[in-house]
Amino acid sequence: MPNKTAKPAAKPAAKVAAKPVEKSALPKNALPKTAPKEAVKAVAKPATKPVAAKPAVAAAKPAVATPRAEEPKKVLTQRQGFKTGEFVVYPAHGVGQILAIEEQEIAGAKLELFVINFMKDKMTLRVPTAKVANVGMRKLSEPALVKRALETLKGRARIKRTMWSRRAQEYEAKINSGDIVAIAEVVRDLFRSDSQPEQSYSERQLYEAALDRLSREIAVVQHVTETEAVKEIEGQLAKSPRRGAKAEAGAEAGADDADADGDDAAVADEAA
Repeated sequence: MPNKTAKPAAKPAAKVAAKPVEKSALPKNALPKTAPKEAVKAVAKPATKPVAAKPAVAAAKPAVATPRAEEPKKVLTQRQGFKTGEFVVYPAHGVGQILAIEEQEIAGAKLELFVINFMKDKMTLRVPTAKVANVGMRKLSEPALVKRALETLKGRARIKRTMWSRRAQEYEAKINSGDIVAIAEVVRDLFRSDSQPEQSYSERQLYEAALDRLSREIAVVQHVTETEAVKEIEGQLAKSPRRGAKAEAGAEAGADDADADGDDAAVADEAA
């Protein structure tokens, strides 16, 4: 009995051990041929398949297209009743010309600006279109108003019996008001003929500032040169009545005293 059972146990063990040895020994010549092909296929396929360039090209297309859509801008030619190429009066600087209307982004907000050129002063000013009324910018005076300003020059000078410093402030306010008639009043009051006493330095400065503002606007309205406009103004001033010697002496003395030390008593004595 023991001999019969031992034989069958030995046979399967030998068969199992022999089979793997034969299989591993046979494919030695076949593995080098098949393994490189499969490896090349496995390595080549991932190398050719990745399509990383396509998304990059697709992403680049919108980047090139967006600037083209932003390039066209609206050309603004008119705002708040003013248009490009028009001459306007800016109270603090006089007559200027609107070169363009621009849009600028400041602190994340878009602003529309008038670009105004003052050729004589060699200055360019940018004024927000929404602030035009606040700064007092206006159109040129009508011919009828210019005629009224020229008529004002022929009137009698009106000089207040006050300190020069106070009168000077009033004259400056009139010049910077932008009102052509008020500016003509300053020219009339500060004008001195050859037969009259000379002006003080401060008087001369205010007179020239008022004369410059007035002549510029008249020149643009009447389509003449500034030199011709100044001659017309001086011609109107020559028609004004001469002041009395007493009044003239009192005004000059008051101006000199105020410039020197602001002596109110001296002005009062001269007025008396």
